[in-house]
Amino acid sequence: MSRDKASTMDADLQKVFGNPLPELYETAASPGASPALARALELRSFLALTEEQVARVRDRVHADMDPDRDMGELSADKLRFDAQWLEAALEARDGYRAVLGELLRTMPPPAQPIRTAQLRVTATLPPSAAPAPQRAGAARARRP
Repeated sequence: MSRDKASTMDADLQKVFGNPLPELYETAASPGASPALARALELRSFLALTEEQVARVRDRVHADMDPDRDMGELSADKLRFDAQWLEAALEARDGYRAVLGELLRTMPPPAQPIRTAQLRVTATLPPSAAPAPQRAGAARARRP
């Protein structure tokens, strides 16, 4: 997974799950991890990789279009290919962002620790209210 690469939805993930990304990845790797967390981090990794691809193509086009560059080096075919690649990468990025956003929106809120107070009974029942055991105080029958 692309843990080291940032994505545009990292802040959303941290907000929903309540921990920094390194801790989320540790939690996801532990036994009994939430399937939603594992899916969210998988989508986040795909998103980070796709956003890196978008940035690479953008930077390559900017470098090709640099005003100081020789005009004879421009290639319409190369720019057309980069435009197709950029379109595909942007579509993938938008798809991953949409799916991850939907997952984060539909998740139940993180479980809050449940605090239970232990009640102690301090009152005692009056003797007349408590039922006596059936044989309490009864004499044993003698056997011949």
